[in-house]
Amino acid sequence: MKTILLAGGYAKRLWPLTTDRPKSLLPIAGKPIIEYILDGMEHIGEIEEVFLSTNRKFETKFKDWLGSYQSSKEIRLVIEETRTEEDKLGSIRALNFLIAHHGLNEDLLIIGSDNLFDFDLKKLIAFYRAKKKTVVLLYDMKDKERVRRKYGVLEIDSDLKIINSEEKPENPRSTLISTACYIFTKEDLALIDDYLAAGNNPDAIGFFVSWLCKRSTLYGLIHSGLWFDIGSFDDYERANAVYGKKLKEQ
Repeated sequence: MKTILLAGGYAKRLWPLTTDRPKSLLPIAGKPIIEYILDGMEHIGEIEEVFLSTNRKFETKFKDWLGSYQSSKEIRLVIEETRTEEDKLGSIRALNFLIAHHGLNEDLLIIGSDNLFDFDLKKLIAFYRAKKKTVVLLYDMKDKERVRRKYGVLEIDSDLKIINSEEKPENPRSTLISTACYIFTKEDLALIDDYLAAGNNPDAIGFFVSWLCKRSTLYGLIHSGLWFDIGSFDDYERANAVYGKKLKEQ
């Protein structure tokens, strides 16, 4: 299975930390965020090739990092021709560009590269194999106020089928959120062209998931361990504290 790591954003909310450095290369307990994701794939034989999608501004930063990072997986850098927040492709357009450019016609594991979690991706792959449909890794925030206007919020039924999805709702109907970790079927990925042609939001993949829910069958698997979305200074400090403590306890 091929994997796509999305790292094309400019993380303005974390400036000046990310003015000249991509968010996924920020250190958490002394290790770049993206390395936690990639290290978590090392034991998964099904994953052989990883496409890392970023922008022209951060191309050199990622090339320098790749020069020192050791992985058993083939990691291929894919560059979007943008240099600013204002002209960025957005996650959905970037994904569509990568799929078309490399002629990918298969199911894909897709992860936001600023995701920090201790979930075993083997479980998500097994869940996808069982359902034979697009699957989304979910996390229960337990509190609707914590998710309001901040995350993609989803509802599932007793069979774990996703029955509703809203991106950053004002009045969330659930405390389950998307962790920006997905396995999309090739049939669902083929619908991105229709989604974009209709003038829909090209940025967060959660918007595509909400649109897709009305046209396809998706399932959600709930992760109950550690998960951080590094979207603010508070998130970054909390993640460093938690992972720093975890490292000391090992």
